[in-house]
Formats: sequence, structure tokens, C-alpha cells
Amino acid sequence: MEASSSSSSSSLQKRPDLDRNSLHSKHDADVDSIELPISSPRPPPRWSTRLDKHVAARYPALHTRAKRLIAYVKGPGPRHDIPEPSPCLQLTWTVGRTTFTLPMEANFIRRTHHLTSPWLLAVLAAAYIIGVAFFVRAQSFEVPEESFIGCTAAYWSANDGCGLDGQVCAPFTNTTFDFRCPAQCASVILQNPRTIGDEQMNFQPLIVGGGDDQQTYRGDSFICAAALQAGLISDSRGGCGTINLVGNFTDFLPRSAHGLTSIGFPSVFPLSFRFSPSPPFGNCADLRNEALVLNVIITALLFMVLRPKPVVLFWCLVCIGYWHVTLFSQPRSNPPDLADGFGTFLPTLFICYAFWRLAYRFVLPVFATKMPLEGAVWYLGPYWVTVLENMTLDKIPISRLTPADIRAQPGGLTALIIIIIVVVVIAVNQVRVIRKTGWLPHYLFWYIAGGLVLMVLALLPSLNLRIHHYIIAMALIPGTAFPTRLSAIYQGLLLGMFLNGAAAWGFDSILQTAAQLRRDAPIGSALPTFLTNSTTFNASIPFNNQTIFWQTFPDGQGWDGFALLVDDVERYVGTALNYSLTALETGIPHFFRLAFTNSGTAGPS
Repeated sequence: MEASSSSSSSSLQKRPDLDRNSLHSKHDADVDSIELPISSPRPPPRWSTRLDKHVAARYPALHTRAKRLIAYVKGPGPRHDIPEPSPCLQLTWTVGRTTFTLPMEANFIRRTHHLTSPWLLAVLAAAYIIGVAFFVRAQSFEVPEESFIGCTAAYWSANDGCGLDGQVCAPFTNTTFDFRCPAQCASVILQNPRTIGDEQMNFQPLIVGGGDDQQTYRGDSFICAAALQAGLISDSRGGCGTINLVGNFTDFLPRSAHGLTSIGFPSVFPLSFRFSPSPPFGNCADLRNEALVLNVIITALLFMVLRPKPVVLFWCLVCIGYWHVTLFSQPRSNPPDLADGFGTFLPTLFICYAFWRLAYRFVLPVFATKMPLEGAVWYLGPYWVTVLENMTLDKIPISRLTPADIRAQPGGLTALIIIIIVVVVIAVNQVRVIRKTGWLPHYLFWYIAGGLVLMVLALLPSLNLRIHHYIIAMALIPGTAFPTRLSAIYQGLLLGMFLNGAAAWGFDSILQTAAQLRRDAPIGSALPTFLTNSTTFNASIPFNNQTIFWQTFPDGQGWDGFALLVDDVERYVGTALNYSLTALETGIPHFFRLAFTNSGTAGPS
């Protein structure tokens, strides 16, 4: 029994050992069967890591500053939204231990909630469109189309524009013309120098004469500016009149009246005109001021009372601003060309949709839904300032952002410096706001990329970079996508600027040739030299027997003739080197200007 029991226990004790050994042998076999991966060398560090280590080793101070700058640009943490502003009209004050609260925005929203029905908005929108149609009809389509003239309309073209002896601009006498001028012509000025006798005019309305008893003006005067000076029409409402051409006139006298000053011309000119006192049409008033009042009220009601969805409100602002400029405040032609207006309207809508997606959908809903009274102030004030850019900003002495214009216009450089300072201050503050959200690296990347593209465009040969104000608005609007009061102001300002540029001027190219920028300015080519001058003129010979002489044109410059202006009228075109004064009137001064020609086209005179 004992033996059997002992043998039995012995066998039981050995089984676990056998099992353990078998497990170990299996484990060893498994380990032997595993193929361990061959260790490969680590890849070399990236170029940025190597550069970072190199700069840190050689320029530790620069490396430290760069690290700090990068950390600053990245911002305080991951991307996040900034808190929405609280309404300013949530008034709270304390008297003793009692606190009083007057939630003006909340009360106004609650009391006008019944006016926010979409059906009411639809009815009022239809009524508005019908009303504007009647406005436009009274403004532009109740006077014969051929009677409308622009603020720079004149009978006589500059320099040699009327051809030899002015025949292109004939007839000179016994002709009348009924005209209608738009409002605000007093601020329309020359943008390039214009020579009148021995004087040059620039950056003022072109008015010559008007100082005699019959108020006779030279034929190249701006008709509407002359009518304003004569008191025939109003600058705020335009008006109608009748011109009588009186042909040759001598000694145009200067005059100052109704805020406008003309210059004199002491010689003879073949085309002159006077005004008839009685207006030829019954409906001559320019209604742009009434249209402005209507549209300002409508946009205020939309923002504060009707309160449609923010996206609907945005499109209302786009459409009202665009068509106000096109039809009333700054039409491209008179009467407005509706086909031209609709041609620009469609791309304007596409661009404005991008504005909504990039910026306005993040800011406008905050102010339109939670604080409509305050939002109307922040948005609509700047919006109408720039929609009416031709009225509000026209006193800034910068018409085009080109070096030549800035140098030529008095105060242009000073105005540009002030504008740059203001823009830099605004940009720095906006960068500070964007940094708080963690989006600054994203915006910096795209703005730097855009700047590089502009630099490449500016370096293209034979083309000039011209930044139109609609392009400025397009570039800056994406940086306003953060719900602050300043962003709301910027969005109103930039939307109005874009709509004014698109509606009034169209989408002009960002690259333009020198000829396009020059317009009617001198081209800067060489001028002929008179051989007859104050030192060589023989006063002992009767004036009508005199002949003036000039040097021949230089070889190799492409010139093949001359054009001579006598008293601002082209009197000779050809290859001769002299001109007889036989036909000129004696006893009055005369003015001579000479230019080279190439195939009949004159250079500057």
C-alpha cells in the first residue's frame, strides 16, 4: 500500500515537471522560429531641424528671437473663437443698494418681433422695387436722351482733337443745344494739365471766360461747370439749359462766382458759347439726394426693424448699394446704361458670395440678431460713407494710386502718408485680434503669398500695377472675419468701397499700360525748338509780314512732320519749317505751340 501510494504520488509529482519542460521547449521553439527585424539606421533629420540646430549653434541670440516670434505668431493656444461682444445698450446703474437695468436692445427686439415676418419683408421688397423704378424713370428717362451730358462735356476737344482749323468740332455759330447736367459737377476737375494760352490748369474745373457782360465762355470749357458758375443750374440738383454758339470771340475775361473760378484768355478763339436763361425742359432736377434718403431709411429699417436672416440682410445691402451707385449717385453714363449695369452685377454677386463665406457670416449675425440697433450704427455708417465715395472722399487729394498722380496733386503725398499710418494702425490691431484666435499663421501665409504675387505683377515689363479700390476691399475683407465692433466697422466700410468701385468703374484690370494710365496727359516725348523767339523776332517788320521758324525734326526718332497750334487751335500740319503770320489778327497777343508728328499723330505740344 505504501509502495503503491508512494509510486502513485511520485508519478503525480513528475507530471507537472514534464508539462513545464514541454512548455519551455515549446517556448524555446517558438522563440527560435521568430525572425527578429534587422535594425535600420534612423532617417536623417529634416532640413528644418538641421537649419534650426545650425542657427541655434552659430547665432543663439537670433535663434532665441526667432523662436519667440514664431511662438507669438502661433498665439496662446489652439484655434478657438473669441467671445462675442456684449450689447452696449444694456444699461445698468446703481442707486444706493439698488441696481437698475435697462436692456434697450432686448426690449426693442421684443417689441418689434411681430414686424420680422418674411411675408412682410417680401411685400415691402416688392413695393421698394416698384418705387425705385418710378424714381429712376423720373431721374433719367423723362428728358430726351441726347440732352444728357456729363460733367466734363465740352464742345471743343483738347489740343488737336478738333483737327485742322477745328473743322471736326464745327459748326461754330448759329447753333443751339438743349442740355441737362447731373448734380455735383463742381467737384469734377481736370486730372491732367491743360494749357490755355500761356497758362496751365490742373485739378480744377476747366472754365475759360464768362467775365464779360454777356457771360461768354470759350468752347473748350466744361459746359456744366460754366452753367454752375453762371447760376443757371444747381450743384446739388443739376439742371437744364440751352447753349447758343456765337463763334469767334476775343478776350475771354476771368470770373469768380458760385464757388467756381474761371481763367481768362486774351486772344481770339473760333468757338464760344452763351447760355439762354429759360430752361428747355420741365423735369430737370437730379433726384439722387431723394434716392439717398430713401435707401438710407430702407437699410436702417432692414437692420433694426425687419431683421431678416443675416444672409438675406447681407444680400439686401449688396443690391441696394450697387444699384444706388449705378442708377443715382455715380452712373457710368447719363442716362444710366442698364445693360452695362447688369453686365457687372453678376460678377459682383459672385464676389460678394465669397465675401459672405470668408468673413461676413462670422460677424454680421452677431450684430444683426443680438444687437440690431448698435449693429446698424457700426455697419451702415461706414457703408454709406464709402458707397458715396465720390461725395465723401473726393476731397482727399488722391485720385489714382500711381506715383505720377501722387506727385502732381498738391497734398497727395501727405494724404498718402496719413492713409498708410491709419491702415498700419488698423492692421496691427487686427493682427492682435487674429493672434488671439490662433489663426494668425494661416492669414499670414495667404497675405504673404498675395504680396509675392503683386510683386511679380509689378515687375512685368510694359505694364503698370494699379490697385483699384475694389481690389483693396477684396484683399482686406478676409481679415475681418472676427466678431468685434471694429470688424463690423471695417466690413461696412469695405463692402461700400467694393460696391462703389464695381458699380461706378467696373472691374478694371490690375495691370494697365502707360497709355491707359496717361489718358489725355502729355506723353513726354521730345519737343521741337522755335528758331523765332523774343531775341530773334524783328519788331520793325509789320506783324502780318512776319514768319516764324523752327528747327527740323531729329533723325532716327520716328518723327515725320510737325503740328502747330496757334491760340490753342491747330493751324498747320506738315513738314515745313516755317509759318506765316499773315492771317493773324493784329493788336492782340498770340500763342504758339509746336509738336512733332508721326503719321499724323502729334506728340505733346
